[in-house]
Amino acid sequence: MAGKSSSKLVIYGAIGANVAIAIAKFIATYFTGSSAMLSEGIHSLVDSGNGLLLLYGLHQSTKPASIEFPFGRSKELYFWSLIVAVLVFSVGGGMSIYEGIAHIKEPAPITDPTWNYVVLALGILFEGASFLIALREFNKSRGTIGLFASLRRSKDPSVFAILMEDFAALIGLVIALLGVYFGHALNNPYLDGAASIGIGLLLVCVAIFLIRETKGLLIGEGVDRDTLNDLQHIAHQHDAVDKVRPPLTSYLGPEDVILALDVQFRRDLTAIEVEQAIDDLQDDIREKYPEFKRIFIEAKSLGQKHRATEISGSPQ
Repeated sequence: MAGKSSSKLVIYGAIGANVAIAIAKFIATYFTGSSAMLSEGIHSLVDSGNGLLLLYGLHQSTKPASIEFPFGRSKELYFWSLIVAVLVFSVGGGMSIYEGIAHIKEPAPITDPTWNYVVLALGILFEGASFLIALREFNKSRGTIGLFASLRRSKDPSVFAILMEDFAALIGLVIALLGVYFGHALNNPYLDGAASIGIGLLLVCVAIFLIRETKGLLIGEGVDRDTLNDLQHIAHQHDAVDKVRPPLTSYLGPEDVILALDVQFRRDLTAIEVEQAIDDLQDDIREKYPEFKRIFIEAKSLGQKHRATEISGSPQ
């Protein structure tokens, strides 16, 4: 629950910042006619809607298992994160590029950039605060791993999607600021449109990253190789275990992973001893990796002609 609470905190912070900034940017666009500012307003509006979709996905992912969804609905978060990525690509990136091209075709000089400077400064302040909140929550789980490597390994899109969006927003604000400043200083309205295209390309790159990461989680991405090796090590530490095949895992949600183990026990064990060994193995795995909510162990004893299978299907 703590993980979900921190994720919601990140999303609430991002929504609040984006709504306030979007309103200010559209006001500045009305008074100045800046293409880059309009693109930034669209960007902030899209980010606000994305936050709401992620909140909806978080809510849906907490629904309990049912007959229709025997493993629960944790993957709802991944689905809505994919929708968010598509929106960033199409609405955020596509509209910004379109608006920039339209402005280059029919440039309109910025007569007074004061509104733009004020709004951009406020935008950097609010987006910076939202980014720091997201970064603080993200750093709690990444340990000593580098930021980019940790982003790629993260399985919680409600945090890494917001972090990437906030980072893109900060870079976009800088691009917009440069476009407005140099467009006015050099009396070159084409620079304003070029800045809008730059913002759009930035959003497209972020969207491609989010789509790539979310796609893997949706189609059944498993845990990393180090964790797989450690699971085998935990199993081999049990005296009752003779052999262990490579574990099979799949993320159902950021804190909900399914694990299947094919374990061969010593030939001299009885069925009762095998059952006890299975319980002990499950306890040891969950003690170190509580995210494994469902553990399926196919247990074989060489001294027996039957196959004993233990299924633990209820979340702990």
